[in-house]
Amino acid sequence: MLTRKRLTLRRRLVLGIVALLAAVTLVIGVLSVVALNGFLTARLDRQLTSATDRSQDAFDGRGSLPDDNLRPPASGFLARSGQSVGTLGAIVNAGEIFNAAVLDSDGRPTPIDSAQLGALLSLAPDSAPVSLDLGTSLGEYRVIARTAPNGDYLVIGLPLNDVKSTVFQLGVLILIIGIVGVSAAAVAGVIIVRSALRPLERVAATATRVSELPLDRGEVALAVRVPEADADPSTEVGAVGSAFNRMLGHVASALEARQASENKVRTFVADASHELRTPLASIRGYAELTRRGNHDLPDDVVHAIGRVESESVRMTALVEDLLLLARLDEHHQLEALDVDLGRMLVDTVSDARAAGPDHTWALDLPDEPVYVSGDASKLHQVVANLLTNARTHTPPGTLVTASLSVNGNRAVIEVADTGPGIDPALVPTIFERFVRGDGSRSRASGSTGLGLAIVSAVVEAHAGRAEVESAPGRTVFRVILARDIG
Repeated sequence: MLTRKRLTLRRRLVLGIVALLAAVTLVIGVLSVVALNGFLTARLDRQLTSATDRSQDAFDGRGSLPDDNLRPPASGFLARSGQSVGTLGAIVNAGEIFNAAVLDSDGRPTPIDSAQLGALLSLAPDSAPVSLDLGTSLGEYRVIARTAPNGDYLVIGLPLNDVKSTVFQLGVLILIIGIVGVSAAAVAGVIIVRSALRPLERVAATATRVSELPLDRGEVALAVRVPEADADPSTEVGAVGSAFNRMLGHVASALEARQASENKVRTFVADASHELRTPLASIRGYAELTRRGNHDLPDDVVHAIGRVESESVRMTALVEDLLLLARLDEHHQLEALDVDLGRMLVDTVSDARAAGPDHTWALDLPDEPVYVSGDASKLHQVVANLLTNARTHTPPGTLVTASLSVNGNRAVIEVADTGPGIDPALVPTIFERFVRGDGSRSRASGSTGLGLAIVSAVVEAHAGRAEVESAPGRTVFRVILARDIG
């Protein structure tokens, strides 16, 4: 289902201003046109009443004739009453129109075909003036009827053309002025709203910069703040900026507390790992010395001594891993020597083949050597951990392929296997510490959950990144490093 794109606040404000101004302009224009039309019509009605009075006097001055069929012609009283150009005059009797005429530009009455004046028959004598459409030749007239002494009624009309023309011109003028005014208001509104919302844009830019900071790990100096000019709580936008600054202050305090806690934990781990190395070495040495001393010991004691030695070896490896991670967390300087990645993969795959003969191992290398600048022993440990991980978490007979390729100025190391794959729920956290692929704490595989964490930490220390893609039948761990092109 398609969703309608929402308008920005700036557009909503500008459109609201323009719509409001357009509505006000429309209302004022309509009221002005209606008021002017009413005023001009009322003035025309007064003129019509005056013209009717003059025509009535001229008509009555003619007097009544013995023969009712002989009525004074309209042209007579129109000419005698001094009416204006376009004045209409007619006599109506018994549903018939007689002597209809209109004064031309020379002031002479011009007879009119009574067929065009049928609307006059609907007039009520001695009523208020009404507007009638008298056809295309005459147009719209304001007319009134007056009763004459002989029973006829006299019809007088004045044209509405001037009134309609004036009202129309006013309407067009208001429309043009309204369009120009609304357009100018739209441009001014855009400028004013953009200027008013610019502080809000700066607040949003500050929030964007904060969102791009790596707040989830490491020491974060959250010094980003909304400028003081945009954090004035006396304004609406300033209140937002001020609240945002207070929130950033609380976040910075929380991050400092988190970093202090992490530093304590790392210091403890580093100190504990360092201190455990000596007693573990002693335990391992005494166990090995006892085993090689050819002492006549019971079988169960010999077995116990062997288990002490093997567990001391395992715990020593765990302590070394923890110590390495602690040093990487403290950003200890690594060696920066040229490392031949192809040679390193040959050595690590050979070691993995010896450790896991029940797996199928393959190696895919480019024709030319690929060098990177880094710590050879740490990078060797990265590849060894990936190969060990593939061997440990796949069944016998699985094909494990280590490959090296070049992508621009990047060297890409991949370790792929055809095993059952990784649980999708574990993929996002696979490089975190103490995460195990089987989710158990069993010692059957000898896993400590630190191998992939060391891979990620070492690769990041070399300004690279580690990735994983997994599906049933194919899992790929990928290490991307900057290549030494020079």
